Amino acid sequence: MAVSAQFKKSVSLICLSLLICGLITVAGCKSQPQEPTTNPLTLGEVKRTIVKGETNQSEVIKVFGSPNMVTRNKKDNEVWSYSRMSFDSKRSDSFGGFIFVGGSKATSSQASASFDLIITFDNKDVVVDYEVIQTKY
Repeated sequence: MAVSAQFKKSVSLICLSLLICGLITVAGCKSQPQEPTTNPLTLGEVKRTIVKGETNQSEVIKVFGSPNMVTRNKKDNEVWSYSRMSFDSKRSDSFGGFIFVGGSKATSSQASASFDLIITFDNKDVVVDYEVIQTKY
C-alpha cells in the first residue's frame, strides 16, 4: 500500500508547525523568581522586638530561635550571636529576531548578603545592648 505524496506533505507540515509552536513556547519561558522564605532575622524585626533594659532571653528565643553562638564578654555577660547568609542568583535569556533568524543572549548575576545580630545580656538575662551588622556584595 503506497502512501500518497499529498499525505506525506500534510504530515510534514503538521510536524513543522508543532516544532515551531514548541520552539516559540520554549523561547517565551523565563525562570520565575523564587518567593523569599519568611525569616524573622531582619532589621525591622530586631528593632520591633528588642528593647534595651526590657527584653529578656526567653522573648528573644521566642522570636529568633536559638542563637548560632553563645559566648561571654570581658564583663562576664552572656553574648548571643545570630547569623544569616543569603545568596541570590538570577539568569535571564532573551531571544532576538525570529526563531530561525537572530540569536539568543543569556545573562546571569549573583549577589550575596549577610546579616549578623549580636546581643549582650546582663546577669538577669535582660538585653543590655545589641548590634546589627549588614553587608551586601
